[in-house]
Amino acid sequence: MSAHGRSEAFPMSAPQFCWAPSAWVDGRWQPHVLMEAGADGHWAAVTPGVEFPPPDTLVLAGPALPPLVDAHGHAFQRAFSGLSERRDGAGDDFWSWRERMYAVARRITPEQLHAVATHLYYELVRGGYTQVCEFHYLHHDVDGSPYGDPLTMASALADAAAGCGIGLTLLPVLYERAGFQAAALRDEQQRFRAGAQEVRDLQRAIAAAGRAHVSAGVAVHSLRAASPASIRQLAELVASDDAPVHIHVAEQAREVEECLAATGARPIEWLAREGFLDSRWQLVHATHAAPQEIAAVAASGAGVVLCPSTEANLGDGLPDLDAWLAHDVPLSIGSDSHVTRAWREELRLLEYGQRLVQRRRNVAAAPERGQPSSAGRLFQRALDGGARAAGLRRWGLAAGARADLLVVDPKDHALLGVPADRLLDALVFSSPGRPWRDVMVAGRWVVRDHRHAGAAEAAARFEGAMHALWHEDSARR
Repeated sequence: MSAHGRSEAFPMSAPQFCWAPSAWVDGRWQPHVLMEAGADGHWAAVTPGVEFPPPDTLVLAGPALPPLVDAHGHAFQRAFSGLSERRDGAGDDFWSWRERMYAVARRITPEQLHAVATHLYYELVRGGYTQVCEFHYLHHDVDGSPYGDPLTMASALADAAAGCGIGLTLLPVLYERAGFQAAALRDEQQRFRAGAQEVRDLQRAIAAAGRAHVSAGVAVHSLRAASPASIRQLAELVASDDAPVHIHVAEQAREVEECLAATGARPIEWLAREGFLDSRWQLVHATHAAPQEIAAVAASGAGVVLCPSTEANLGDGLPDLDAWLAHDVPLSIGSDSHVTRAWREELRLLEYGQRLVQRRRNVAAAPERGQPSSAGRLFQRALDGGARAAGLRRWGLAAGARADLLVVDPKDHALLGVPADRLLDALVFSSPGRPWRDVMVAGRWVVRDHRHAGAAEAAARFEGAMHALWHEDSARR
């Protein structure tokens, strides 16, 4: 049993062999796919073109898709979703949203974080994700003092992931100052405090715990929240690792302006100039990236994590999607503040934002590359890029990858009558729907016939945590 009272075993066993009438393999739909899950929870073999399923093979109820990695999230912010959508003053932007967000960051307890994260992770699995990268900076107690166990908050997240059956990449965050010109953190940020050595120690402790389907990288909150010396120290501490390194960068135009004033360079330009970027680095948002910066990222091998629903919710702006795609920069998606918790919606919003600003359709499609489907191109890029962002060597329906899959419900109203080769197009651009009939993680079913064991209990505990965080606080005021 976990520290929070839930078993870490996945809830439902799965057969060794399963067969799909069609499946997304090697970047396209392929017919009659036989999949063999090994005892280690990874695919032993994935074979298209097996017209008839062998005896004792489970025939899936619909086409199979590999799930995506949610490459960036802050679980505690799920407790804030929908609670910042009013404006009482003359203006509202990212910076005013951040001040209101601190209300939950200052108060949430380990028990409440576990309740919120558990409910969130159930939602993410039902939204088509089976791995989430947690950008984790709630390190300390509510008054900023260290917990006796430095992994208290990280363990709450890991227990939540184990309880609902999602993989987790924990990214402890370097966070030491309130801005480029600040020497320290503000009072409401004291929970976030962690230097380079502390981050390295947390990463090692998470890895040493040996939890199933939990891995660890590191993160830098942002250039404004960490000094150049500390960023360099952390980079040196993890120089021999192949674990991912994430950073918020160029999310806001004001951040770019402040970075220019403080360093003489734009944020991504500075990272490239200082020699930090390589294939382990993941640039989260990178909304305000200049053409020369995108070229530098491409040359370095680093990836970019786009978070369309949060970037829209916060008014961040739109990324230069054309340039990121044209330079073949590894691309993944994240749900960030979790105002949306399904990858179909993220990909739809990513494409629709470009259509609105460019006033043309199917912006992401590349027929000259043999990729006429906007949904297909974005999905495959996010599939490949998400694996790198999570530090996973293999991902998807392929031998050696973890045995994860989504079974599409062909009876979903949005998909009725859709030709097989247009199914992904309809999944992304026809909504609403409840398309995932079954979900497998590491060779075990976590969702069967739309039922996810434990989800109702988790929702009740989430509701209790929300009441404690918000309703009781309102009553006191």
